[in-house]
Amino acid sequence: MKKLTDLEYLKLSKFQAFWYNIKMFICAIPSWLKKLFMGIVNFFVKCGTAVKDEFVDIFTTFTKGNWAVKTSFFIFGFGNMYYGQFLRGLLFLLFEVVFFGYMFVPSGGLHWLGKGNWFQIGKTVGTVQGSFQYDMIYDTDVWVPGDDSVKVMLYGLLTIIFIFAFIYTWRLQVKQCRICMDITAKGKRVKSGKDDLKSLIDDQFHKTLLALPVTGIALFTVLPIIYMVLVAFTSYDAAHDGYSNLFSWVGLEHFNELLDFGNGGLGLAFGEILSWTLMWSFFATFTNYFLGMFVAIMINKKGIRLKKFWRTALVMTIAIPQFVSLLYVSKLFDSSGIIGELLGQIPFIKEYLTTNHYISLWDSPTVAKVLVIVINIWVGIPYVMLQATGILMNIPQDLYESSRVDGANTIQQYTKITLPYMLFVTGPSLLTSFVNNLNNFNVIYLLSGGNPLNTEIGTAGGVSVGHTDLLITWLYKMALGSADSEYYMASVIGIVIFLVCAILSLIIYNVIPSTKNEEDFQ
Repeated sequence: MKKLTDLEYLKLSKFQAFWYNIKMFICAIPSWLKKLFMGIVNFFVKCGTAVKDEFVDIFTTFTKGNWAVKTSFFIFGFGNMYYGQFLRGLLFLLFEVVFFGYMFVPSGGLHWLGKGNWFQIGKTVGTVQGSFQYDMIYDTDVWVPGDDSVKVMLYGLLTIIFIFAFIYTWRLQVKQCRICMDITAKGKRVKSGKDDLKSLIDDQFHKTLLALPVTGIALFTVLPIIYMVLVAFTSYDAAHDGYSNLFSWVGLEHFNELLDFGNGGLGLAFGEILSWTLMWSFFATFTNYFLGMFVAIMINKKGIRLKKFWRTALVMTIAIPQFVSLLYVSKLFDSSGIIGELLGQIPFIKEYLTTNHYISLWDSPTVAKVLVIVINIWVGIPYVMLQATGILMNIPQDLYESSRVDGANTIQQYTKITLPYMLFVTGPSLLTSFVNNLNNFNVIYLLSGGNPLNTEIGTAGGVSVGHTDLLITWLYKMALGSADSEYYMASVIGIVIFLVCAILSLIIYNVIPSTKNEEDFQ
């Protein structure tokens, strides 16, 4: 399709411009996919090139290095100590000693790696199953523990991470030895241990400060995420808890089950819940955003009295914990609640409930979905109002004055000045709000609990599926809401949620004005 010039585009009517933009978007999809494919290919090419360069550099270092550098290939830190860096050398050597000590002790790394049967489909995580055995002393069966699959997989994972850390440290100290050799060959002095300590509180002080937080993130964020991903490839549930009954590796079986739209699969339930999750997130985000902005504009408007009162009244709705307010509001709309009874007396609502044999408003799938969106507006507007109030006060008033001189009305001022400025400033926040609503467990679970039951699906993953269930509430029900406790399927859904959030975040982030039209607001 031929691309119009700026002058030709400006001559188009609003409808023609809208239709032109749609056609350009559709035509751009193949090129976008091509760029995506080429980007993936280039990424793997760069990774391959980097790996090749590393191997070439290692080979060159060994062949051209002196005896101290070559010795450091086998004894960590030897080259550093040879060139006077005793502190670095001792730390590297200590790391090597600790690594081999951990790996070869009777209950060390090799023990946990051997117990794990890593990714061998059908094999259990752990080799010794606990069982009841007769005890002659007590004259009864006693439990004799075997392996614990949870512990085996955790320690095995830590061992694998330790091995990667060992390889990285080995490469780092070899590279440092090569650098020391080159510096010495030029007649220069290498850094001593005293210089390293000074550097850690001077030009490298950021590393000193970040060492503890990064370690904490690795242990308490990254490691649990990796462990959760591994659970998706096992049969970990209440029946296979890893202690009384070992769980095993199953490969992609659970992913196939989630995407299976046949009679025995979860594809239908997954599709229903995913579509409602995206719909909920869209409406929950943008209704709060635009209505909260509208409330902020109305309060900030000249001539409005008691501005502090209106702001305080709205803020009070978020001062009360959501756990209390949402449960209370849920009961208000129940058949025995005040609002539920009043609405139930309206003729057309009463006829609708009676015809469909619904006891309360929460029993209707459509009404329940509308209710959770409307109640979420009540919860979310104050946050957006507070955010928008500060931003609106920073929009230059001369823009509005000049637009009024040019004959712009209120709607034109909003669409051409207020909204673009708000979208530019709050774009990242709007994206964050959208992702948070994808995982908004509180509002859905406390208001409706995922109900009413979706009779077309019934149960999926061992739990009942409701019309208002999100992926996150479905995950919770699978993990903790049933006796089966299908942790493996909850892990699969967790991975799917991550992929949905990541893909949508990348797409939206690249089209919001905050990143696309940054120069327009400089």
